Amino acid sequence: MDNLTSVSGFLLIGFSDDRKLQILHALLFLVTYLLALTGNLLIITITTLDHRLHSPMYYFLKHLSLLDLCFISVTVPQSIANSLMNNGYISLGQCILQVFFFIAMASSEVAILTVMSYDRYVAICQPLQYETIMDPRACRQAVVAVWIAGGLSGLMHTAVNFSIPLCGERVIHQFFCDVPQMLKLACSYEFLNEIAVAAFTTSTAFACLISIVLSYVHIFSTVLRIPSAEGRTKVFSTCLPHLFVVTFFLSAAGFEFLRPPSDSPSAMDLMFSIFYTVIPPTLNPVIYSLRNEAMKAALGKVLSKEEFAQRKMFLKAIFKL
Repeated sequence: MDNLTSVSGFLLIGFSDDRKLQILHALLFLVTYLLALTGNLLIITITTLDHRLHSPMYYFLKHLSLLDLCFISVTVPQSIANSLMNNGYISLGQCILQVFFFIAMASSEVAILTVMSYDRYVAICQPLQYETIMDPRACRQAVVAVWIAGGLSGLMHTAVNFSIPLCGERVIHQFFCDVPQMLKLACSYEFLNEIAVAAFTTSTAFACLISIVLSYVHIFSTVLRIPSAEGRTKVFSTCLPHLFVVTFFLSAAGFEFLRPPSDSPSAMDLMFSIFYTVIPPTLNPVIYSLRNEAMKAALGKVLSKEEFAQRKMFLKAIFKL
């Protein structure tokens, strides 16, 4: 193992060296991954099939679920496989891909959450201009920009991190190729490249955060002026889930990446990494479904026996053709 990690790959030190705990970790991650997979696929399915949900808000929610699906798939399956095989080795190529897709998905998630907050701002604060501003072409362009921004961020981080020479044992005290942990293995730093990338990502994330905060300041000031309690409740039912997701994801990720890395990794480091890599993609479908009456109605319709029978007959008719 030492020879392998010293030549071409890395050794991921996960949650425990105890075999029973490794199996338990694999099972817990597997259950969590299946829940995230099921929940996000359901969101994607019902926002695609139900014509009542063909609006910008649910269009962005569908892409958030797609991002969550990709985001959790970058790290969790590899960690499950490593635990089951009792082998933390990950090749250099796998690590490069993991860093790229992890940064790309995380950056895209921040961007799509910002777009969703702007969508809620326009819908609540400028309702008469909503259809003009958030027309289908503008929504598609926003989603394309989200994916491109994430891809560029992933490319920049990957290029810089893997251009730095590494010294000593290539042991990463994390269950995936975590950038802060990998930087501790560096012999020296290319400061100009590091500063440029750090400045770009930090300024972009800060701009997204400011945009989200300003959007919700305007939203809440508008909502509080609504005379009807029922109207306020309806608005809050679409805004509070998004606000909770934004707060949880950005606070957990910000705490992990902005705090100085410790020389002695602890269980707390692993727990905080779970808070922004595993929990948000799993909870997001639940949060949006529980607080949104339209989502619950669409979900009930998709899962109903009548709807299932109709789709079954439709598929049979297609295959007969």
